[in-house]
Amino acid sequence: MLKETKLYSVLFMKCPVCREGDFLKGHPYKFSSMGKVHKRCSCCNTKFELETGFYQGSYYVSYALGVALFMAVVLLNYIFREELTPSSLMISFVVSLIVLFPLLYALSKIIWAQFFFNYDRTASKKSKVTSA
Repeated sequence: MLKETKLYSVLFMKCPVCREGDFLKGHPYKFSSMGKVHKRCSCCNTKFELETGFYQGSYYVSYALGVALFMAVVLLNYIFREELTPSSLMISFVVSLIVLFPLLYALSKIIWAQFFFNYDRTASKKSKVTSA
């Protein structure tokens, strides 16, 4: 049942249609393939790029994730530090952004894809039938 949710697809970076094939070509922190999306799903053969420049819309999602990250950094600094200075806050921002940038980049693409693809529990079965 968890596999049918969009959250499963986002967390495990799986195909938004069949939830089985990998969405990205590599791990988000593997810099040679960072953020590269497969052209098609290996299980259900869904084409991931609907049109040229399709993932440019993921910049909006990336912006929202960045704002959420910065809000979390401010909150954590406020909770765990006695004295909150602008320089310590800026250092926290920069360090968290450097560490989490590859993950945010990959998450923004998979979240963007969730807006345009719907789960189809028979998708992987259809592909196996047509390829046999």
